[in-house]
Amino acid sequence: MLQVGKPVPRFSLPDADMEQVDLDTYIGRKNVVLYFYVKDGSPGCTQEAIEFTEAEDEFDRLDTVVLGVSADDCLTHADFRDDNGLSVRLLADVEGEVSQQYGVWHARPSNGQGLVRYGCQRSTFVIDKKGVLRHAFYGVHPRGHVREVLNLVKKL
Repeated sequence: MLQVGKPVPRFSLPDADMEQVDLDTYIGRKNVVLYFYVKDGSPGCTQEAIEFTEAEDEFDRLDTVVLGVSADDCLTHADFRDDNGLSVRLLADVEGEVSQQYGVWHARPSNGQGLVRYGCQRSTFVIDKKGVLRHAFYGVHPRGHVREVLNLVKKL
């Protein structure tokens, strides 16, 4: 797990439009809300993404960018974004490397045949303009979470 008050791991991942998004682009300029979610289109993940989109203007006023990360690929992200009218940038961590760096990559039992799949644990990180972790949430429940994060960003 990451430690609050310490610099976060830097990364570069493609978004839904297959453009590289580099965390360093925002360091020194904006706060970052980095949220990891399980799967495009699942009910909780859809709710969370819609709520982050609905609050985007408020985050913008607070000099904060919101980035969502899952193991889904760029094309799946594009469909998810377009189907739900999302404006937050969705990043593809197909191999789970960034999810591992942030401590949210976990084994999940699969189909009862002894197979194990890996995926993200729903988690959110609030990163200040200096690239320092200010808040970390693991095992997030989507309902009301965006409002909680927004209130914390207001205090940065």
